[in-house]
Amino acid sequence: MKIGVISDTHLREPDERLLNIVGKHFHDADLILHAGDLVDLRVLDVFGDKEVVAVCGNMDPPRVSDEIPQKRVLEIGRFRIGLIHGWGSPYDLEDRIRGEFENVDCIVYGHSHCPANHIREGILFFNPGTAFDRRHAGFNTVGILEVGEEAMTGRIIAIDED
Repeated sequence: MKIGVISDTHLREPDERLLNIVGKHFHDADLILHAGDLVDLRVLDVFGDKEVVAVCGNMDPPRVSDEIPQKRVLEIGRFRIGLIHGWGSPYDLEDRIRGEFENVDCIVYGHSHCPANHIREGILFFNPGTAFDRRHAGFNTVGILEVGEEAMTGRIIAIDED
């Protein structure tokens, strides 16, 4: 299963940049995860008929946070994936979000704007970075998770400026 992962879009409405990301990087994804800071629920409309699972972030207004939860756990095959945005300082962010989940194989998160794709204590920590906002990040990125029968792997994709 191919999962498109995006976070920290910070968009008041879908725009051409987001449409380009979907067309170029997520066109063959089976599922989309959005790790928060949508700012507006209409952002999710650009994914069309693809299944989208999202959580709210610290920059999401009440009209978003009233509709989607702060965290979720998905079961895909034999794997459990925790989905959360994150909060506070980026320096110990993974420690804080780790405490929010039990018995997960992967934690997908956002907030820091810095991409991450590494295994720590047997858990894949995966942050797609920020699709558009360059604060704390020198470039924009999204991610892909590949979930097979025996393994789950992540890949960070730098978004072209063209």
